[in-house]
Amino acid sequence: MAAYIIVEVTIHNPEEYEDYKKLTPGSLTKFQGKFVVRGGKTETLEGVWNPQRLVVLEFPSTELAKAWWSSEEYAPAKALRQRTASTRMILVEGFAV
Repeated sequence: MAAYIIVEVTIHNPEEYEDYKKLTPGSLTKFQGKFVVRGGKTETLEGVWNPQRLVVLEFPSTELAKAWWSSEEYAPAKALRQRTASTRMILVEGFAV
């Protein structure tokens, strides 16, 4: 079953964060991950949620999503993100029809 990583990002250092955006796509390949949403325009329909940047990643399974998040391939980008932004990140299982 597909799994999704949903990330709300508040960027503190936009110039350095650009490097993160360049590093991340290559780290997904081995884990069959792909971007579903990558910083697109958001519109609040209910509540007060107004994320600065929202990212949704799709993986074939929760195992592959967790493997990517803790991988050597993602480690340099992850460290850069943690240094240049604040994030809230969750992993959620997809829905099987």
